[in-house]
Amino acid sequence: MENSGLSEQAGAAVVELTPWALFMHGDMISRVLMVILVVASVWSWAIILDKFIRMSRVRAATDAFENEFWSGGSLETLYDRVADRPDNPMAVIFVSAMSEWRRSVERGIVQKGLTTGLKERIDKVMTVTIGREMERLERFLNFLASVGSTAPFIGLMGTVWGIMLSFSAIASSKNNSLAVVAPGISHALFATLLGLVAAIPAVLAYNILQSTLSRYGNRLDGFADEFSAILSRQLDERAK
Repeated sequence: MENSGLSEQAGAAVVELTPWALFMHGDMISRVLMVILVVASVWSWAIILDKFIRMSRVRAATDAFENEFWSGGSLETLYDRVADRPDNPMAVIFVSAMSEWRRSVERGIVQKGLTTGLKERIDKVMTVTIGREMERLERFLNFLASVGSTAPFIGLMGTVWGIMLSFSAIASSKNNSLAVVAPGISHALFATLLGLVAAIPAVLAYNILQSTLSRYGNRLDGFADEFSAILSRQLDERAK
């Protein structure tokens, strides 16, 4: 009978150590901190999944466009095909530069003495477009960085608060047995765990995505330089 009673108490302790029980055990401040960490973690994962899927699609679309660009076909034909709906940043850069080129040709600017200004405008257009497209790809990355840097401290705040509640329980009950302090300590450690669960994926994903975007940005810069050289040669030929 005594063993049976101990088993029941152990089962009750297990129930009290479930995440929901630990959440309900805390006071309002602890619950608010935990909710913040859970929401931050869920939002972080949504951003992470969205960014990885989007970058995979962007790279695939960029590879297809770049292969077509260097296939030797007419740039005018390629522009007519992708101008309405460019599906990747490299195509957007191409369309923006070609649009400036076509407007200048239609106005008769492509002639001696005026090509230098046109080259500068095309380079400026591509630079601005690269910045705008990279800013779009990097959207919400700052949130991951913020979660990675602040979530452990929010969890630590919950830990400190939980320990304070444990000491308060000891003082009020005048009993320092494990049964008195265990709920508060478990609650405190759970807050730390939530902080790490939110922070670790956010930091890892942020570093990976930053590295990926940096390489992609360099790829766009290289394409812009090469395309600028192609247009420059054509301008020089037309100006003769």
